[in-house]
Amino acid sequence: MEWLVSLAIGVLTAAGVYLTLRARTFPVVMGLTLLAYAVNVFLFTMGRLTIGAPAIIDKTAASMQYSDPLPQALVLTAIVIAFGMTAFLIVLALKARGELGNDHVDGLILAKEEQAEQPRQQSTDAQPSAQGSHPPKKEAN
Repeated sequence: MEWLVSLAIGVLTAAGVYLTLRARTFPVVMGLTLLAYAVNVFLFTMGRLTIGAPAIIDKTAASMQYSDPLPQALVLTAIVIAFGMTAFLIVLALKARGELGNDHVDGLILAKEEQAEQPRQQSTDAQPSAQGSHPPKKEAN
């Protein structure tokens, strides 16, 4: 059973790293979520959780098995943090998509409208002015 949990943690981690290294924002968000799941499962297994055992130790339970509450508290905290991080990344990705017109992580690929405007701006900048090669004079107000 331990090898199955170890294999699941390894697969979640590998898939998370693979998706995090993609160039689009949605796979990056999914990759970070899978990494958070892998960390949660890892914390659960490190706590040696027992089924049906109490998480609180009383004085009469010296010989009974008990469940360590620390990994459970860590995982609950990690779930809340991962949820907040995922919500923030989704909002950030939607804002970047709206501003840039694409969903690339680096944001360097221009939207189609910007690519269409770029050649027009370069052609107007390359044309000489009507006064010759001198730039137009600015009038003082």
